[in-house]
Amino acid sequence: MEFDTYLRFILVLIFVLGLVLALGWVLKRSGISGSAVAGKGKRLGIVETAFLGPKHRLILVRRDEVEHLVLVGPNTNTLIESGIAADPKTRQSFKALVKAEEIKEERGQ
Repeated sequence: MEFDTYLRFILVLIFVLGLVLALGWVLKRSGISGSAVAGKGKRLGIVETAFLGPKHRLILVRRDEVEHLVLVGPNTNTLIESGIAADPKTRQSFKALVKAEEIKEERGQ
């Protein structure tokens, strides 16, 4: 094979890789990639997480307009609180709520 053939092969390879990257970028910008429910119609999402240790964390999950607090560990998942109203006007930061609970526990002991 001649040098000209190798050069054409490399140029076509670079062109195809560029097309794949461009298509991925377009899909990411349009919100189509990654999930079938991506976009404004999402019903489920993780609002915040707090790590309690190396293997445990609290997760605040929003489904529709209701939030649920879940404790996740290596062998178990526990629902802590359910049916929390997800009103963004009155909702505090999740970390502030956890800190307030810690302060209440310290004063109670």
